[in-house]
Amino acid sequence: MLFDTHVHLNIEQFDEDRDEVIQRAKAAGVEKMVVVGFDHETILKAIALAEAHDFIYAAVGWHPVDAIDFTDEDLLWLEELAHHEKVVALGEMGLDYHWDKSPKDVQKDVFRKQIALAKKVKLPIIIHNREATEDVIALLQEEHAEEVGGIMHCFAGEVKHVEPCLKMNFYISLGGPVTFKNAKAPKEVAKVVPADRLLVETDCPFLAPHPNRGKRNEPAYVRLVAEEIAKLRETSIETIEQQTTANALRLFGI
Repeated sequence: MLFDTHVHLNIEQFDEDRDEVIQRAKAAGVEKMVVVGFDHETILKAIALAEAHDFIYAAVGWHPVDAIDFTDEDLLWLEELAHHEKVVALGEMGLDYHWDKSPKDVQKDVFRKQIALAKKVKLPIIIHNREATEDVIALLQEEHAEEVGGIMHCFAGEVKHVEPCLKMNFYISLGGPVTFKNAKAPKEVAKVVPADRLLVETDCPFLAPHPNRGKRNEPAYVRLVAEEIAKLRETSIETIEQQTTANALRLFGI
């Protein structure tokens, strides 16, 4: 039993074979997953998928790359959607300094607004962080995000960043990069995260784990992530399955 806590089955890369991808995931032992929306179109598709499948849940939020497009009406819309019975988190939200579409101050403003909303509706948050680790942690601390906690999605920090996140009630989620041969930081992180704060994900269709690196990722491959973490922690795949699934169920209130 595996719980893929972050998938994007709601985007065009899966338009031709979405049902087959879902069946492969179930065959691989993926019993639950969260489809994450990050703009108008993907949010609507995430909810539609959650409504169509009892084992699929949705998260709704606004991606930092597109923060420049975010409006007050969008914030009200997210608040409305947060009460949907299959919406289990707000996000993904955060900071992304890799792309330059949205200025940093705009990203931070939209991030703060979504954290405030999460506290209002009492949902955990899913954090996107790309090349912005120090600023992400500082902003979460400033906004007292520990009141809701959530997930450091596809954890991009180093071992030194784990403890500040744990103190704010965040879970550490690892994806495909932990399987990459040259990925020193994720492997070190995988060894030190407390068992009750560890999650697994694919972030599909992105970041496919070894030996599928560079190809389209899909939820079935979350088993490869769990197997690598089991090796790094010197435990069994069954232990990782049980721990990470229990953690996800607890976090999302399922």
